[in-house]
Amino acid sequence: MDFFHFPHHHSSQSVAHFALFRDVKNSQSLRKRIIAAATIEGAAGDQEREAVNFAFIDARLITGRLHLQTAISQAILADSQGAIRTKSVHSEILWALNPTNNITEALRRYGVSDTTTDLIVVRVGEANLDSAKIQELMEVVVLGKIVPFAEVKDITDWSSIKKYHKLNGEVAVQETKGNISSERAIVDNIVISTVAMKTVMV
Repeated sequence: MDFFHFPHHHSSQSVAHFALFRDVKNSQSLRKRIIAAATIEGAAGDQEREAVNFAFIDARLITGRLHLQTAISQAILADSQGAIRTKSVHSEILWALNPTNNITEALRRYGVSDTTTDLIVVRVGEANLDSAKIQELMEVVVLGKIVPFAEVKDITDWSSIKKYHKLNGEVAVQETKGNISSERAIVDNIVISTVAMKTVMV
């Protein structure tokens, strides 16, 4: 369990708690639960939506902490300006991560799928939120093992990231062929810059 602090954002959204879950066993039922929560009416619906009030991100498509942090910050900024394109700050994180403006595509690519086994779970909220309580809520919803976020480096699917960002033909990437560390550093920089610039370019 970890967190980012965003002192420049409003206090109600100044902290994002996040955890990396591995060996997730309930991705299919979790995806169905998230979809169903949006349609349940009344108090039961409110309760269910609160239970899944997180961003559920496919860890394979995250290059590192800065990539995740940038997407969260951009989503909070959009929400604070009343400019979010999705239904919540958490789904906005998925939109920020996707290189295109297609919301459905963003949710499909970056959200939880039936086959997801490695999942990053994020909760944006106030600075005084109890980290232990947030982790407990995450563990109730996700059946998996929380591991140090540093393990994301063993999960990242660089091929899919290059495909989604259309980087296979990028000259800077091609020039590093044979040097994996250099190629990944360039891809990482491009991906983070894309997230940071997305709201400006829309």
